[in-house]
Amino acid sequence: MRARAKSGQVKSGSQRSQPPEPATVRLSRLLTMVPWLLQRQGVEIDEVALEFGVTPAQVEADLMLLFLCGTPGGYPGDLIEAEWESGRVYLGNADTINRPLRLGVDEALALIVGLRALAAVPGIGERDAVVRALAKLEAATGSVSAGVSRIQVLIDEGTGNQTMALALAQQALSDRRRVHLRYLVPSRDETTERDVDPMRVISFDAHWYLEGWCHRAEDVRLFRLDRIEALAILDEDGTPPATAQPRNLDAGVFTPHAEDQLIRLALRPGAAWVSDYYPTESVEPAQDGGAVITLRTADTAWLRRLMWRLGAQATVLWPAELALEVQQGAREALEAYAAPAGSAEPTSESD
Repeated sequence: MRARAKSGQVKSGSQRSQPPEPATVRLSRLLTMVPWLLQRQGVEIDEVALEFGVTPAQVEADLMLLFLCGTPGGYPGDLIEAEWESGRVYLGNADTINRPLRLGVDEALALIVGLRALAAVPGIGERDAVVRALAKLEAATGSVSAGVSRIQVLIDEGTGNQTMALALAQQALSDRRRVHLRYLVPSRDETTERDVDPMRVISFDAHWYLEGWCHRAEDVRLFRLDRIEALAILDEDGTPPATAQPRNLDAGVFTPHAEDQLIRLALRPGAAWVSDYYPTESVEPAQDGGAVITLRTADTAWLRRLMWRLGAQATVLWPAELALEVQQGAREALEAYAAPAGSAEPTSESD
């Protein structure tokens, strides 16, 4: 294996100053980068950076990671070869990744079902591209995909106000019009008035969201449609500022802010995955294999549900009022389960 870098390779200090990108984003880029580089031996690092929308320093960091990857064994002949000391990138011993993707039957059927569900999402952009990809996949699988026609995927559009809000949000997005929201903030038990320039309407974790540029916050915000008490389309241009970018949802919808409540949790080994799944401010490994973590949240409702699901595997250390809420909720649930089915308070007979 060869792995040589020019003298200006990755500056660790500058890398630390950048917020860490989600692992799924980097993995996706690496898997795309390898076959791209194999077809363009000697391409300049600056051109690679431009193609993948990253800095030259990030390209070098990716190459340093690539030459530690390869087929099982870990010997020099098993690992990807990377060389970029001249400012041009050369890649070798990566033919396995360069092979065309071959899907198994189960994988192909799952992908077909997923594409059909995606095509059914109201207001989705690039619907034609989804339909074309679906048609190609169904043609390639032939009779194998016939059974998929018996599978129906339903996207819940909600009821009442949520359905109306969804239709209006999609219309505003299509017409490039600003909307006025009356929005409930559960964490503060407060209803706020906001003008928003819509950017997209998405379904995530069984909830519909409107993402847009909020003129009150002067930033991009996600609004859950079931928390929108009223939505009106304004006769004003709703084009978001050029600097407004959709949020990366790989780590989930929630993005902590400095003013959010600080929470401290003790996790046993069976709940250690929480520190990887949710954004945290600190993770302190424990001797038993668990961890003590701190995180921030504006709404503790989801956190209480998580704690009830984890049971004895997790404990709220701080704040004390949240710990009491979790204990009380667990106690009420146990009492409800302990009550005999169909039991009711006796009533006195009346004349």
